[in-house]
Amino acid sequence: MAYAVRFHETGGPDVLRWEQVAVGAPGPGEVRIRHQAVGLNFADTYFRTGLYPAPLPAGLGVEGAGVILAVGPGVTEFAAGDRVTYTGSPLGAYSTERVMPTGSLIKLPDAIGFDTAAAMTMRGLTSAYLLRRIHPLEAGDTILLHAAAGGVGLILTQWAKLLGIRVIGTVSTEEKAAVAREHGCDHTILYRRENVAERVRELTDGEGVPLVLDSIGKDTVEASMASLRRRGLLVCFGTASGVPPLDAMQLAVHGSLFVTRPALADYIADPAERATLAGELFDHVAAGRITVRIPQRFALPDAVDAHRALESGRTTGSSVFVL
Repeated sequence: MAYAVRFHETGGPDVLRWEQVAVGAPGPGEVRIRHQAVGLNFADTYFRTGLYPAPLPAGLGVEGAGVILAVGPGVTEFAAGDRVTYTGSPLGAYSTERVMPTGSLIKLPDAIGFDTAAAMTMRGLTSAYLLRRIHPLEAGDTILLHAAAGGVGLILTQWAKLLGIRVIGTVSTEEKAAVAREHGCDHTILYRRENVAERVRELTDGEGVPLVLDSIGKDTVEASMASLRRRGLLVCFGTASGVPPLDAMQLAVHGSLFVTRPALADYIADPAERATLAGELFDHVAAGRITVRIPQRFALPDAVDAHRALESGRTTGSSVFVL
C-alpha cells in the first residue's frame, strides 16, 4: 500500500492531506522507488500556497532518497536494489513510493545515509553551483550570505571555508548565530538588531563585498544592494519573504551592480555538469569535510506540522521526513 501527501487547493499548511495512492509500474525511461527519506524545502511551501503554480490536485516535494524497486523498459543505467537520490520535477516526493524518470536520479554512495542524502541533495547542489558556477571567487574573497544558519547556509559556509572564502552571515537570533559560527561563518550579523549594510562595510574596510547570496528576497534586497562593492553581483536564489521588486536604476545608484535570479534546474540540466557537481559534493560529505546538520526529522503523515515549523523560522540546518 502506497501513501502520499497531496493538496487539492492552495493555502496554508492545513490544505495538506495524507492519502492512499496507486503507484503503477514504471514505463520507458522510468523507475519505481521506495523512499527512505524525503527532503523538506522552503520551496515546497511555494507550491502549496500557489506562488509556484501546479495543476490540482497535486503531490508535493522535489527531493528524496531511497531504493529502486523496479526499472522500466530500456533502463540500463539503473537496476533494482540501487540506492539513489534526486532533486527536481515532477512533484511528488512526499510519498512512500513513486515512479520517477531516470533523468533526475543520482546514484548514492554507500558512505552517505538516506536521511543525509534527502537533507543535502537540493541544498548541496545549490551550494555547489553558487560557489562553483555563479561567480569567479578566489581564496581571500569575502561574501555576504543571508540565512546563514539554514540548510543551504550551513553547507555553503563549510564549502566556502574549504575554498578559503570569508563568510559574513545574517541570522535572526543568537542561537542561530552560534550554529552558523560552529559551521565556519567568520562573522554573524543579527539582522533584526543591526544594520546589515553598515556592518558589512565595517567588516570590509568600507569597500563592501563582491557577492551577496540572498535567499530571502523582498525583505533583504535593499540591504543586499547596499552591501555590495562597485560592480558587485547580487544573487537572488530564493524568495522566502516574497519576490523582491528591483528597480534597474537602483543598480546604477549602488555602483553599477549586477543581479541574477538563478534556478538549480538550469545548473544540473546537463548530465555531465550535474555529475561533476554531485561528485564534488558527495566526496566532501563522505570524507567528513562537510557535515549535514539535520535537527528536524518528521514523519511523513505529519507534513502539516512540518510546514508550520518551517514557515515559523524556528528551524535551523536541514529538515527531512523519515519513513
